Amino acid sequence: MPYSMKGFALAGWVGLGVALGGAAQGQTVQMATDPSFVPFEMMDSETGEMIGFDMDIIRELADRVGFEVNINTMDFNGIIPAVQTGNLDGAIAGITITDERAEIVDFSDPYYDSGLQILVGADNDDVKTVEDLEGLTIGTKIGSTSYDYLTEKFGDSATITPYPGSSDMYLALMGGSVDAVFYDAPNVGYFAKTRGDGRVKVVGPLYEGQQYGIAFSKGSDLVEPVNEALAAMHEDGTYDEIYSNWFGSPSEQ
Repeated sequence: MPYSMKGFALAGWVGLGVALGGAAQGQTVQMATDPSFVPFEMMDSETGEMIGFDMDIIRELADRVGFEVNINTMDFNGIIPAVQTGNLDGAIAGITITDERAEIVDFSDPYYDSGLQILVGADNDDVKTVEDLEGLTIGTKIGSTSYDYLTEKFGDSATITPYPGSSDMYLALMGGSVDAVFYDAPNVGYFAKTRGDGRVKVVGPLYEGQQYGIAFSKGSDLVEPVNEALAAMHEDGTYDEIYSNWFGSPSEQ
């Protein structure tokens, strides 16, 4: 379901790239992502290409700003350190903007509003809110804001089990190794509607309203042109079209 750009005149794209790109023109930008965070980023088994909402966003931004983008896949826990040290230029992987992360990387303007949500087995009627997780075994993802939230809220009063990939924690839930999963709402919801359909369910409200941003190394000359291109995508409807391709219209959520 990858996004296909509508036909724009080549001259228009070149002009837009010159206007927005500046120092970014002609760069090959090394971007990190986490291939397990569906539907934001995942591997197309037929083509071997990374696809997803984030992938459509970054490729559209690259076209508008005028840089080439090379996608590097890795576990989420290593993404921010790789950008911080300059081993990679940036990352797009459903990365929540936090004050702590903003101290070591630069973020684009927010491009997606999210939050955290609970996933339990389809026959579990005991867990309705996050307070009901006390004393249980909870799966989440290493290095995620959901892990930070759980450790701060529960301390030793729950068993918090971090996993390197989201697929690992979902398998643990369906296999009975954990009582619940607590993680980013769009990923949790997507799994419940696809591979977990009939086996798991989302319960409770949305916790910790969050915003995703594209991370860049400190002082990157890409932040400003990317923000300008992102704003233009919102204005001309391109962002909404990409969003609808992956999540449906807001009324369908």
